[in-house]
Amino acid sequence: MTQKAVIYCRVSGRKQTKDGSGLNSQEHRCRQYAEAKGYEVEAVFPDDVSGGGDFMKRKGMVALLGYLDAHSDTNYVVIFDDLKRYARDVEFHLKLARMMQERGAARECLNFRFEDSPEGKLNETVTAAAGAYERESMARQNRQKSIARLEQGFAVQSIPPVGYRYNRSSVGGQVLERDEPNASIVQEALEGYATGRFASHVEVRRFLETHPQFPKAENGKIHKMFVIRMLRQCLYAGFVESKAFGVSIRKGKHSGLISADTYERILNRLDQKAYAPTRKDIKQDFPLRGAVCCSECNTILTAGWCKGKRQKYPYYFCRKKGCSQYGRMIRRDVIEREFTELLADLKPSRGVVRSAARMFADLWEHQAGQAKAVADSLNGEIRNIEGKIDQLVENTLHVSKGRVLGAIEARIDQLEREKLILQEKAANSGRPIKSFEEMFEHSMSFLTNPCKLWDSGCFDLQRTVLKLVFSEPIKYRRKEGFRTPQTALPFQLLNQISHSTEP
Repeated sequence: MTQKAVIYCRVSGRKQTKDGSGLNSQEHRCRQYAEAKGYEVEAVFPDDVSGGGDFMKRKGMVALLGYLDAHSDTNYVVIFDDLKRYARDVEFHLKLARMMQERGAARECLNFRFEDSPEGKLNETVTAAAGAYERESMARQNRQKSIARLEQGFAVQSIPPVGYRYNRSSVGGQVLERDEPNASIVQEALEGYATGRFASHVEVRRFLETHPQFPKAENGKIHKMFVIRMLRQCLYAGFVESKAFGVSIRKGKHSGLISADTYERILNRLDQKAYAPTRKDIKQDFPLRGAVCCSECNTILTAGWCKGKRQKYPYYFCRKKGCSQYGRMIRRDVIEREFTELLADLKPSRGVVRSAARMFADLWEHQAGQAKAVADSLNGEIRNIEGKIDQLVENTLHVSKGRVLGAIEARIDQLEREKLILQEKAANSGRPIKSFEEMFEHSMSFLTNPCKLWDSGCFDLQRTVLKLVFSEPIKYRRKEGFRTPQTALPFQLLNQISHSTEP
């Protein structure tokens, strides 16, 4: 009767499937061995993950054991290419050997001979121990190399974050560099979240999903945790850090997509609620949804299409039960026409614009003159932080309790982060990104006529107008219209200028 056999193949990672020790090569050699021995191969069980020493973390090995259990009436030969592919941990090696024996399976290896003798068992144990030592030694070396690279400012992820790619560094190894067009897409997403253009990570995700070149899942969607991790990724700010390796945040060798200040604003915003809520059911049919509330109960107005005799009609309405305005319909064309009139009233006169231009120009010059003083002040703060860090480091020499040491280390990490941000601010102090004319032109074009963006009909621009013009939801009452809105600071300033220039 022909001996039945199964083959087990394993590589430590998917990358190895492409080289000479890949899964296909192992299977080929094992099949040659089975053919030479006259075995009939019934199944092949591959693994392309390490799983450390624990074979129960490998799907292929778990499937192999399940196969042996399902065919308990047959005694199989389990063939594998190398003893290292079997188990690189002494404890798990011996445990797996027992589990194979309990299932009546014989083990055969292409480059190792199993012997049921004291000498054979000793040889097998020593070989397994050597494999375990090699695995742990390589892991230690890789960890030490990764820590050294991180401390020098190099990123060590095997796969670079979206928007970057690795390129050969002149000082050895690889360094991150921009990978277009995804670098610009990520930059716009991060800066948009920092400035409030995107109210939440949900809006960031929607923005990323609109770009066909940005990597997505098979269903064309991006998981929310991917977006949150992207927002917290310090590499995008030009920093490197690894809590797993105990390396605190520091300046990286690569250029960031965003500034340190922008990164800090992102972190500060992540746990804060946005004024204009983001919802999955916000439709482009109702751009004011989420931005207008009932004047009676302050509940955000909802919106929808109501069915008439012949067609559907769009309405806004209060959904708070018990409110005097509950369920009372407000026609979409009415409330949006009144909103357009409200925006038009915010448009300043030419005289106000000229006065604002002079004031902004004077302020620009004043700020430019103070640039050196600001830089000196920032450098003073940096020296103060460095003194605090030195004191904390000295305190660690006299502390033995783990909890206290952990608190001190956490405080040092926080101070290091503050120091990096201050250093970047000091380096950029007095260096405007654009000239006053360029900055003033773009800013005032919006401030002097927000209606222009709203009338464009672009849903994203209309949502941007709501976030930039108003600091909180606008109150509205049916048949009476909008109450006086709470506008954002720039519009408050223009209003003050308007009143100060009145005769």
